Amino acid sequence: MAQQEQEWFSTWFDSPYYHILYQNRDDQEAQQFMDKLLTYLHPKPHEKVLDLACGKGRHSVYLNQKGYDVTGLDLSEQSIAYAKQFENERLHFAVHDMREVYQPESFDFILNLFTSFGYFENETENVVALCAVASTLKHGGKLVIDFMNTNLTIANLVAEEVKVVEGIEFHIHRGVENGFIVKTIRFSDKGEDYCFEERVRALRLEDFMEYFGMAQLRLAEVFGDYDLHSFKPESSERMIFVLKK
Repeated sequence: MAQQEQEWFSTWFDSPYYHILYQNRDDQEAQQFMDKLLTYLHPKPHEKVLDLACGKGRHSVYLNQKGYDVTGLDLSEQSIAYAKQFENERLHFAVHDMREVYQPESFDFILNLFTSFGYFENETENVVALCAVASTLKHGGKLVIDFMNTNLTIANLVAEEVKVVEGIEFHIHRGVENGFIVKTIRFSDKGEDYCFEERVRALRLEDFMEYFGMAQLRLAEVFGDYDLHSFKPESSERMIFVLKK
């Protein structure tokens, strides 16, 4: 666990300040996206869905309410402890590192949504994670990875921003460093100064294509936004990959 403790996501995602800063995320947009995704994927009632990097489980709960058998996995112990209150016969949560195989060939669909990939400092671990995910999929199963369109994100980076949430003034700096899009978040609360970082590898389409080949996943579709329009490298906000095993 020593390595994990040094990784930014294992501390920031377990911090109460992470949930304060991002408390106003657009759930409605996320649910509309998932509705469109479900219409496209058309899971059958008996098929199993894995929500990989599920956070506090809001989207897993929504999928379960739509009638699906859902398992939510996340590295954050605090997030999973919170999510477990929603468990039922067809909704389960567990703490898990995506670099490890969860249950071999057990899921029909795996969803990795809202830029929950590319966090690892060592690039080979992205491939390790994808291979582990592929091993968790049933043969013929589908994986969806929703990632930012890196080219557009970098072109539109807001370098400096201040957000005030619950009386806390978050000073946010964004930049590109050594192949990562880095967001530095500084603030003070109750006389203490804090600084956290978010580091996401600036993966482009060709990087993902190389990863998919190494993980033996076949690309079926690339969408460019949450309305599932076709991906356009110069203008799409997202890269939403649909992959088959």
